[in-house]
Amino acid sequence: MAHYADGKPLGELTLRTLAMPADANAAGDIFGGWVMAQMDLACGIRAAERAKGRVVTAAVKEMSFAKPMKVGDTLCIYSHIERVGRTSMVLKVEAWAQRYLSDVMEKVTHADFIMVALDENGKPKPIPSEA
Repeated sequence: MAHYADGKPLGELTLRTLAMPADANAAGDIFGGWVMAQMDLACGIRAAERAKGRVVTAAVKEMSFAKPMKVGDTLCIYSHIERVGRTSMVLKVEAWAQRYLSDVMEKVTHADFIMVALDENGKPKPIPSEA
C-alpha cells in the first residue's frame, strides 16, 4: 500500500513508468525535461479520450520541481480535467515519484496543461459534450 508523503494526488493515475539511467544526469538525477515529457504524454491520453479524437498541447503553465526523481523511481502521473471550453481544455497534472523498492510516494512537480482538439485538417474543432 502506498504511503503518500505530500497529501494525496489530484486526479486519476494516467501513466506509470520507470526512470532509467538513460533519463538521468551523471549524479543519477532524472532530467526535468523527461518528467515533463511524461506529463505531456499523460495529458495527450486523457485529453484525447475526452475530446474523442486528436489533441495537441497548446501551453504548459508554470512548472517547478519540488523534489528530485532518481534512477529506479517509478514516475506516476495523475491528471484531472479542470475545465473544458469550446475547442480546448485545461488539465491539472501532478508527477509523483514512487521511491525505488519502497511504498513511499512524493510529489515531484505539477502544472496546468492546455490541450486543443483538432480536426483531420489540423484546425481546432469543438469538443463534444459528455454523454
